[in-house]
Amino acid sequence: MSIFNQKSKFKIKTEIRTVRETVERPKLKSSTSSSSIPTNGSSHHSSNARTAGAGSSLSRASSTSRLNGTSTASNSSSARASLTKVSTTSLSRRVQSSSPNPSINGDGRSSRKRRATKASSRSPISPHFSEDSDSDSNGDENWEDNLDARKRRKRVHDGRPVDLNRKLRHPKIWKGDEVDQVERAPGSGIIHAAKVANLELKCKPALGLKNEEVAVRLQYPGVRPPERYELVEGKDKIDAVKDIEKVVQLVASTYLTDDEGKIFLDHQTGILRKLVKSKNRNDGPGFKAALREYNDELLKLMRKGVIVRNLDKMHGIPRELVDFILDQVYDRTVAPRVELLAKYQNGSDNVYGELNHPFISDILERTNLTSDKVFVDLGSGVGNVTLQAALEIGCESWGCEMMENACNLADAQYDEFLARCRLWGVKPGRVRLERGDFRKNDKILEVLKRADVVLVNNQAFTSQLNDNLVSMFLDLKIGCKIISLKTFVHDNKNAENDVATSILDVEHLTYPEGYVSWTGASGTYCISTRR
Repeated sequence: MSIFNQKSKFKIKTEIRTVRETVERPKLKSSTSSSSIPTNGSSHHSSNARTAGAGSSLSRASSTSRLNGTSTASNSSSARASLTKVSTTSLSRRVQSSSPNPSINGDGRSSRKRRATKASSRSPISPHFSEDSDSDSNGDENWEDNLDARKRRKRVHDGRPVDLNRKLRHPKIWKGDEVDQVERAPGSGIIHAAKVANLELKCKPALGLKNEEVAVRLQYPGVRPPERYELVEGKDKIDAVKDIEKVVQLVASTYLTDDEGKIFLDHQTGILRKLVKSKNRNDGPGFKAALREYNDELLKLMRKGVIVRNLDKMHGIPRELVDFILDQVYDRTVAPRVELLAKYQNGSDNVYGELNHPFISDILERTNLTSDKVFVDLGSGVGNVTLQAALEIGCESWGCEMMENACNLADAQYDEFLARCRLWGVKPGRVRLERGDFRKNDKILEVLKRADVVLVNNQAFTSQLNDNLVSMFLDLKIGCKIISLKTFVHDNKNAENDVATSILDVEHLTYPEGYVSWTGASGTYCISTRR
């Protein structure tokens, strides 16, 4: 519990003043009652001191550690802050979740929760719309929380420093012209949800709809053409109803002020409320009617320039939206062919594993990466981390991978990523994905000389490859941060380790459960600084 929530502290002071004024005035009438005043007064004052002391203790106890998954807080429900544990994920379960994120609960809600931030802190990544100093909890995930303006605004507050150099609005965002250029560029659009989750793939109609009634369209804030969905249900397929509800919530809470978003998020009459109510009642026609209303209202705001104006006030993207965009990309490109990633050679460096979104967000924050810096992922797999750095930070982001199947999926993700960023109206940092051995790729060797953060998921690398990496680190600039799952500096000295010891300052850290794809357990990682 924050000390600012302890109203009893101030009430006691008021009571003390009231008692003293009431009792001290009739001094002339009774000396007996007068003599009792110090006792009462000291009693109240003592109680007040204890309350203040407890408040200080609680305030200190509310501080939490970031990446080691531990936290200390009061028992009060208002102090449900800190990093929450992420559910277990493995590559074999990735087919079920269809995402590089941790698993999804049975009720369809994401099991990953975000750290709470101080409600009084203005987010550096959202427009300066309105102040909100009320404290709340991040533990509730029902639809009412999505409608609450204070909770909506708080989710946008990631507590990161403002990166004023970042310009978030996509240069090709639709500004209300009659014809969007995307409509004239066949082949450059998105992979529609209806292509990967439809009746032809043996999905069943949702919400009590008939086969001929499942087709719908969903408007986004960046371009005029909507995305095509089919309101269907199927194992390991995109949940269209859940996806649509989430898009409505994210658009209203991220791109609009509280007043502008009221029509979407009002508790009683909001469009999201209508969508949820229709879903709960299995009312397909009602859901479709609410969706049409959302599309119409968003298009009105886009034509008025509201979306463009608000994006120009933003300098970053909330993590909730970053995760969702990346999940959309993954679900439409990698998930349908995820079995290709299981084909690797045991005992070699070609072993596939993913670092989940929360892990990468913490790394990006801890290394102070900004939009004017350079990020490099050596062994980038399907490109998840490279794309996340470009979207979340807006920095120049490079990746290099040698496994052919992973490279092909990375290329597919890259194309969908660019198209979907425009769909949302946001501009990512420059992305470059290279194929081949990063030890021999000239472009990678060159960009390493100006890299600010280098990620090496060397969990399964051979000792020879790790030694080769140490030699490559000689070309890194002073101050460059190297993130690795295993340290490059060991107790058993040899020529290569002597080099690592002389050029790297190593910090050993712990990540919590669910941060990597190959195990649900916690683990250790390192941040090495080139000196």
